[in-house]
Amino acid sequence: MLELTDGKKCPVVYDGVGQDTWLTSLDCVAPRGLVVSFGNASGPVSGVNLGILAQKGSVYVTRPTLGSYANNAQNLQAMADELFDMLASGKLKVDGIQQYALKDAAKAQTELSARRTTGSTILIP
Repeated sequence: MLELTDGKKCPVVYDGVGQDTWLTSLDCVAPRGLVVSFGNASGPVSGVNLGILAQKGSVYVTRPTLGSYANNAQNLQAMADELFDMLASGKLKVDGIQQYALKDAAKAQTELSARRTTGSTILIP
């Protein structure tokens, strides 16, 4: 990461992996930066020593959930409207959609189980 940023740490780090990348995420975030932990692919982060946040430069950490933001029908509708507006305008592009023929459903399941896919996987009849 430091090679890609000319030696600068990131103001925000998004970590969807969890336990295996927790300390690396802390190493990548700038002082007073934010680590957003949103996934547990390698297992949940547990036993966090809060002192390490000070050692890394007064780092902030958050664990957001959709339910905290879309906590009622009005908020959910507003978020959905914004998402679809961004998709329609081209401001947001969706990559990583794997398509499999329905007859290849077993192969799709194998790929999903082996974590060789990203994004959405769909079956086409």
